[in-house]
Amino acid sequence: MAKVEFRQQQIPQQSRVNIILLVTGIILIASSLRAPITAIGPLVGSIVAETNLSNALVGLLTTLPLLAFAGLSLLAPKIAHRFGIETTLLVGLFFLTLGIVIRSLDSMVALFLGTAILGLAIATGNVLLPSLIKRDFPYKIGLMTGIYTLCMNGWAAIASGLSIPLAEGVGLGWRPALMCWALLSAIAFIVFFPQTRSRHTVSIPSRSQTGRLWKSSLAWQVTLFMGLQSTGFFSMVSWLPEILHERGMDISYAGWLLSFMQIVSLPASFVFPILAARLSNQRSLVVLIVLFLLIGYAGILSGGSSTWLFLWITLMGFAQGAGISLALTLFGLRTSTHQQAAELSGMAQSIGYLLASVGPVLFGFLHDITGGWTGSIFVLISAAILQLITGLRAGRDSKIPVGEKTMGA
Repeated sequence: MAKVEFRQQQIPQQSRVNIILLVTGIILIASSLRAPITAIGPLVGSIVAETNLSNALVGLLTTLPLLAFAGLSLLAPKIAHRFGIETTLLVGLFFLTLGIVIRSLDSMVALFLGTAILGLAIATGNVLLPSLIKRDFPYKIGLMTGIYTLCMNGWAAIASGLSIPLAEGVGLGWRPALMCWALLSAIAFIVFFPQTRSRHTVSIPSRSQTGRLWKSSLAWQVTLFMGLQSTGFFSMVSWLPEILHERGMDISYAGWLLSFMQIVSLPASFVFPILAARLSNQRSLVVLIVLFLLIGYAGILSGGSSTWLFLWITLMGFAQGAGISLALTLFGLRTSTHQQAAELSGMAQSIGYLLASVGPVLFGFLHDITGGWTGSIFVLISAAILQLITGLRAGRDSKIPVGEKTMGA
């Protein structure tokens, strides 16, 4: 497939079809990357009641995919170099569907095994979509990143909102309710399949060049910004319904509030990458994101009326949508080539999700030992402050050099 540039005034009909299929495939892959995880949060109570798992172990159902992200993210660019970006993404969709099905079987082993498999599968999409966008849409990085994060967060919100209605309203139970999301990844597999006719590999930098990336302070700042943002997001996705339920709210309504938090993230998910690509630096966006997070966390901590609760959740949702989309956009803005973008994406998501994996388990563990959520929320406040510090550095107008020393870059 010829390299796509939106700036062309006249595009052959076949190229137009290719563009439509490629963009549709990206949208469907993005839609499959969070829904299987966010569907868990509202069902925590049902899972605990049936399995007698502790809160910390239930938190592992969110943490296992993050550990899988961390484990495979560094390998994904190398796998794509061997087999091609499109083929690697397609195989990832197959194992994502398989993992969702296995997780839904009536077995404790299958519950955790399937969760690990789907996490490994999602890692390929996490890492390779930013590289695919930088390669095929180099002049539309902000727009395309906005579209794919919008779809990713949108379906994450839908999954959170539908979990209880599917499990209890329709009467499916929590296992079949989780299995429903295999349909989304199966459709993505079918639609993206034609892309494998064009085998695009990722050129892997030499060991010395890769080593320089890991020595770049700028690369580490992007990585930590990504990880701290994800820590807050996955902690809230895992435990917000339980926090609200323990304060007397109906669990179904709490699940919809989690969905609402992700719905209000959608405008920011779309707009912030476009703004980031147009600004010379992104520091002002980082300040706004962290300010909203801190206000939201403080509001949840203090409680208050339903009106105030909606405000806190709105601010957190906006900040989370803006944060993840900005982090993904930085992979393209802070690199010079799509190969380097794939490497930075792998590094940031490996270390970042390893850091984020601590969040849901620590959140549940602190509740188990204290009987309340105050300590857990203070951990998120601390993470947001660190996110501000790293984000101000990652947001400066600079690129990671290619083929030269990067220590202190």
